[in-house]
Amino acid sequence: MASMRHTTVFERQAPPAGLVSRALESSEHRVFWLDDAPASGHGSLQGVVETDLAVVGGGYAGLWTAVLAKRRDPSRRVVLLEAQTIGWAASGRNGGFAEASLTHGEDNGRSRWPDEYDTLERLGLKNLDALERDVAELGIDAQLERTGVLAVAYEPHQVRWLEEQTHGTLLDAAGLRAEIDSPTFLAGRWTQGDSALVHPARLARGLAQAASDLGVEVHEHSPVQRLRAGRTGAVELTTPGGVVRAAQVALATNVFRSVLPSLRWSTVPVYDYVLMTEPLTAEQRDAIGWRNRQGLADLANQFHYSRLTADGRILYGGYDAIYHAGRKVNPAYEDRQSSYRTLASHLLTTFPQLEDVRISHRWSGAIDTSTQFCAFHGLTKRGRVAYSAGFTGLGVAATRFAAEVMLDRLDGTPTERTQLSMVQKRPLPFPPEPFASVGINATRWSLDRADHHEGRRNLFLRTLDRMGLGFDS
Repeated sequence: MASMRHTTVFERQAPPAGLVSRALESSEHRVFWLDDAPASGHGSLQGVVETDLAVVGGGYAGLWTAVLAKRRDPSRRVVLLEAQTIGWAASGRNGGFAEASLTHGEDNGRSRWPDEYDTLERLGLKNLDALERDVAELGIDAQLERTGVLAVAYEPHQVRWLEEQTHGTLLDAAGLRAEIDSPTFLAGRWTQGDSALVHPARLARGLAQAASDLGVEVHEHSPVQRLRAGRTGAVELTTPGGVVRAAQVALATNVFRSVLPSLRWSTVPVYDYVLMTEPLTAEQRDAIGWRNRQGLADLANQFHYSRLTADGRILYGGYDAIYHAGRKVNPAYEDRQSSYRTLASHLLTTFPQLEDVRISHRWSGAIDTSTQFCAFHGLTKRGRVAYSAGFTGLGVAATRFAAEVMLDRLDGTPTERTQLSMVQKRPLPFPPEPFASVGINATRWSLDRADHHEGRRNLFLRTLDRMGLGFDS
């Protein structure tokens, strides 16, 4: 007999449609972080350049690779090629949660790499500490805060999940509402030390400036159209304005179509949606508390995440994760009104005391999702080309680790990082269309169904779990 479908708190306590419309009516389809980060233009590549290392991609993974390469060897010539502008994609659009986890959480990590999970956890914490140290040493104004994350339950079965966890401090409803006051919260667990909050675009553009200061030659508006590698000699990268001949190449294109055909089945773009409020008034801040400025995330499969900005806004995102058939990254997919209305409704359900809040910005971005739900790494073209991709929404800190992996592999010296099974083995590729769309959308439907059935996973999800393809966020 089928179990009864339960409504969630966001359905039971949904605000009037008029409040949702009023909150959104003056919002702009713009990325707040990019508006709030100083931009310094870098010219496009012109002519023929010979270099020791070429980095393809001006997001976090590419920028960290360029910076760390110069710090390892200041004499090395490094050229970075970005198709559009620095940090314009995921690195400038994410929520700014820098998590220590390299495996998209403990459950995913332990299920896939049980024998080396403790090592992965230690390396992830070490990497986050190094990121914080690098940001300070490089003088990057990333507004980094080590305030921790509050994982919250809004359904009774999620309270049981929190009680089973061991990390962090468990808070009952009263203790949690003393931290962040929402009538939807039943319990929470506050973990500190294994995460940070950053201003995403300031981190990206600060890394680009640091790279330039170290001597990296940064070129924007220089998409790589072709990679050609013979059996020996330099790897040749062709752009509209010129050619780079590099002894070594690091590919950090993530969600975008790879110049390596063998990687094109390894990721799919899944769109995530975000709202940013106007700065809260003093009265609004008093009404919700949040004085310790933790990151906030709930335990649903279709989860929400939120945090405060330096100027007292609330970022609120998540829930919808939309895949469009064809694997394309397309600006037309970004302004999805139904997703923004859903998020605004959920924000007002979470904080009904903010019924007069206004949304200033709404935006979206594509997440590079892999079948193992965290980054994979590789080396090809006779050891001359390294790559990392597939961060699945948890790349703010993990991209720095990936940069170290790529540089280790290009150096040809075995390290603790390069010996990891997670680093050495590629995940299963996604199937071609229409099978990819069918599978991804069936997974999304099943995860929503689990959220409406006290977290119970249906046969489809349990089958994916047994195949090593399961995801529980």
